Amino acid sequence: MRNIILTGFAGTGKTTIGQEVARRLGFPFVDMDWLIEERQGRTIGEIFATDGEPFFRQLEADLCHEIGQWQGYVIATGGGTLVNPDNLARLAPDNLVLCLDCDAEVLWQRLASASDRPLIGSADRDEKKAQLLRLLSQRQSAYARIERHLDTTGWNMDAIVGEIVHIWNTGTGEQGYECH
Repeated sequence: MRNIILTGFAGTGKTTIGQEVARRLGFPFVDMDWLIEERQGRTIGEIFATDGEPFFRQLEADLCHEIGQWQGYVIATGGGTLVNPDNLARLAPDNLVLCLDCDAEVLWQRLASASDRPLIGSADRDEKKAQLLRLLSQRQSAYARIERHLDTTGWNMDAIVGEIVHIWNTGTGEQGYECH
């Protein structure tokens, strides 16, 4: 295994958990959205507003190709990155890919006040929740293609991080270890 890739819907804890896993293992941490923002010199929301979602998805695909050459990183993808089967095919074979899952109501609690999510950014609270639930439903089949899952609903970060570190250190991720 070359890297640890954390994926899943917005609000599942990819960045927070990824930073702690990286700290414990002594690996560099990369949040793909942050890296895209840094390279583009603007926020994801600005990219969506100016150039549209297809342009952003191409930036993600290009970055997945680049990440395929990296080794020894903990990487948090964007929530839609591995929905693209080509991105998943590019990253899954040589990396420990874990999908972080979370109950929809808990996700709503975590994301209700977020203003930096372009695909669920409605000003109306009810519409924002409906958008979140629609998007989550649309992505479920893509997330189901990912072999390993961890549930972050109860949010015991220390236990989740410990499980990921254990999988990495013991190599059980290579043997199809299920993390449910």
